[in-house]
Amino acid sequence: MISTANVKNGVNVDQLVATIEHIQAQPELAKFEFRAKNNWIDGGHCVSSVKEFYGAGQEDTTRAKTFSMECSHPQVLLGQDEAPTPPEVVLHALSSCLTGAMVYHAAANGIDIEGAESSIVGNADLHGFLGLDPEVRTGFNGITMRLKVKSDAPAEQLEKLAKFSPVFDMISNPTPVKIEIIKE
Repeated sequence: MISTANVKNGVNVDQLVATIEHIQAQPELAKFEFRAKNNWIDGGHCVSSVKEFYGAGQEDTTRAKTFSMECSHPQVLLGQDEAPTPPEVVLHALSSCLTGAMVYHAAANGIDIEGAESSIVGNADLHGFLGLDPEVRTGFNGITMRLKVKSDAPAEQLEKLAKFSPVFDMISNPTPVKIEIIKE
C-alpha cells in the first residue's frame, strides 16, 4: 500500500507529531547546541560558517555542505558594501523565524497558510554605537514587523503562533552573552 505524507503548509505533520512524542518520552532530546565560526576579513567585513550542531542527543553531521554568511557595512558606515550589515542579518533571522514558527505551529494545529510575506524595520541611533551618548542603546531601539498572511485563522491566533519563535525570544528577552577574549 502506498501512503502519502500528512503535509500541511510544507510541514510533515506526522513527523512533527512523532518528534514531539520522542521529546516527551526523552526530554534530553530537546537540548540543542548551534554553532558558528566567524572570520574577520577587513574593516567591518566578516564571514561566518555553519555546519555541524548538537541535537536530538548526538552530534549532527548530516549536512553535506558548510553554509557561509557574510556581513559588512555600506560606504556611509565606512564599509565596502560586500554584504548586509549585522543588524540586517538579525532582521532576516527574526522575520524568518517568526514566519517559520507560525507555519509549523499552524500545521500542528490544522491551520492552512496559503501565503506569507513580511517587511521588518529596525530603528537605531548611532550615538550609542559611536560612544557619543551613554543613554542611547548601541542596538535597535525598536523593531516593527508586518506579516501579511493568507489564512482563514484569526490574526491574533497567528500572532500567538509566530511568538513561539526562538529568535523572537532571544531578541525580546535578555539572553546572557559571555565574551572570552583569547590573545595569541
